[in-house]
Amino acid sequence: MTTPSTHEITNLLLAWSEGDKGALEKLTPLVYHELHRLAQGYLRRERAGHTLQTSALVNEAYLRLIDANGMRWQNRAHFFAVSAQLMRRILVDFARSRGYQKRGAGAAVIALDETAPISQEESADRGGDPGRHRIHVQPKLLAAPPGIPPLTR
Repeated sequence: MTTPSTHEITNLLLAWSEGDKGALEKLTPLVYHELHRLAQGYLRRERAGHTLQTSALVNEAYLRLIDANGMRWQNRAHFFAVSAQLMRRILVDFARSRGYQKRGAGAAVIALDETAPISQEESADRGGDPGRHRIHVQPKLLAAPPGIPPLTR
């Protein structure tokens, strides 16, 4: 396969910017190899065992690129710079999403004040307000491990 000229890609980008859908169809196979190479470079810097594959990154970037209505492409370099930036954003979004799922994925946060009392009876036995929530910790859980001096109050 011959390498497309810079002018050919720039002309297709300009035609696509002006609304020519045929230009997009001609452009896609010409830029795919370079987009794939960019994606490989970014994924090579990610952690081992990353679940996002090169083709998936290229496809996601491509979908975002064709949805960029009104984008006025200046030239080939502009197109690939925007593509590279999109790929970086996709990877950041993917990492944030993974971290979000790892840390609870939107699980409901319940404050202690909203929960049922832990031991109203024990609180009332000690002369406290039975409606007030208290947490009672077993003293043996507070004991220092062997070889470490206990904390003093």
